[in-house]
Amino acid sequence: GADILMVETIFDTLNAKAALYAIGEYLEFSGLDIPVFVSGTLVDQSGRTLSGQTGEAFYASIRHAKPMCVGLNCALGAEHMTPFVEKLSKCVECFMHVYSNAGLPNAMGGYDETPEDMAGHNKLFFENGWLNMVGGCCGSTPTHIKA
Repeated sequence: GADILMVETIFDTLNAKAALYAIGEYLEFSGLDIPVFVSGTLVDQSGRTLSGQTGEAFYASIRHAKPMCVGLNCALGAEHMTPFVEKLSKCVECFMHVYSNAGLPNAMGGYDETPEDMAGHNKLFFENGWLNMVGGCCGSTPTHIKA
């Protein structure tokens, strides 16, 4: 079995809502109680999902599912996520997470942010009390997470 069910890298809220509906139906039918985490993806510095919602609007659209943890992942590095993490942290009613990329992709599609750089940006999230959990997405390695 699973300890956590994650609906992640969501750039279209309707997909998240469909997944959360299916999870809710399954949990009700099975009688299981498994925590659900939801992670949205803001596609660029506009701070919006591909379907046009801000992080706060994304949360408002899925909060009825009562996730244990909500957050952001992918598309941006931790530095570029900072204003969006701050805004989302002010409206969520649950735990919050971030697992950013190791910076923005370079011209060759790689990621240049060092583990120390990523850790420095993530530190700001914790110092401000915005997060409960941090991880890594594209370009990050176990060394990035450990830092």
